[in-house]
Amino acid sequence: MQDVLSPMLRPGDLVSLVSPASAPAPEWLDAEVAVLESWGLQVAVGAHALDTWAYMAGTDTDRLSDLNQAFRDPNVRAVITTRGGAGAYRIWQGMDFDAVADDPKPLVGFSDITYLHLPLWQRCQLATIHGSLGTPRSQECTRTLLMTTDPVTVVTDPTEMTSAVNVPGKASGVLLGGNLPSLISLIGVAGLPRLTGAILLIEAVRTIGLGQVDRQLTHLIQAGALDGVSGIAIGQFTEFDDYTDHGWNLVDVMNDRLSHLGVPVLGGLPLGHGLDPYSVSLGTPAVLDADEGTLTVGSPVTS
Repeated sequence: MQDVLSPMLRPGDLVSLVSPASAPAPEWLDAEVAVLESWGLQVAVGAHALDTWAYMAGTDTDRLSDLNQAFRDPNVRAVITTRGGAGAYRIWQGMDFDAVADDPKPLVGFSDITYLHLPLWQRCQLATIHGSLGTPRSQECTRTLLMTTDPVTVVTDPTEMTSAVNVPGKASGVLLGGNLPSLISLIGVAGLPRLTGAILLIEAVRTIGLGQVDRQLTHLIQAGALDGVSGIAIGQFTEFDDYTDHGWNLVDVMNDRLSHLGVPVLGGLPLGHGLDPYSVSLGTPAVLDADEGTLTVGSPVTS
């Protein structure tokens, strides 16, 4: 499938900040507005961006309304989520895919926003951005991805636990994926695109034990989702560093589940919930070089 690129942002363009999952702290939202304005952009904040409904930013109807309003507004040139959290999984099927196809614009977010990225690729082939405005490096990468056509190269970090997961080789393909638990939840509900020929990105936060990751990777394998995948890019799996179970740690689980796929695997990529992660585009051509320890991903925008 051919990726759909959005027009590159320029100073003076309008972007929308919305909360399709959980609500940010007000000071987070203020900081995000300040970052975008420092790039010369105008910012519109969704009407319900700071609402709360249990652990979500307002009701499903209100969160979806803000998201679709941003996609439908011809003046808005990018849609940036204030945070992940929980709740995007409840509204993704209501996205206005026709509006997205008629007027492509990049979506920025990660974690629970994976529930939006993958259906947008599956239905519209829209290139989006796995990232945030939360740290200096993610801000720099997000600006590069939105306001230039330059690729982003992510270099494996030897201090990341998953850097010990490596199957040599070089792979090319469209980068798809994101948060591993979100990927699993999209299997069987028409939200997970075919990954044939793709490089799959996975990242997660530990909520329970190693069985969590084992079950999720096994589910992907048994569902056939990894059949024909070109390579595996492993981002940050936070809070697993000191965790063991019956003598195994996270690296043991990943090697056991992924080393037999017959494709290059590169771990240790600073992508996800860890300290100062990169932002990268999803749905654009990428090259994974497990020997050099790099993942280079193309731009989601065009000049």
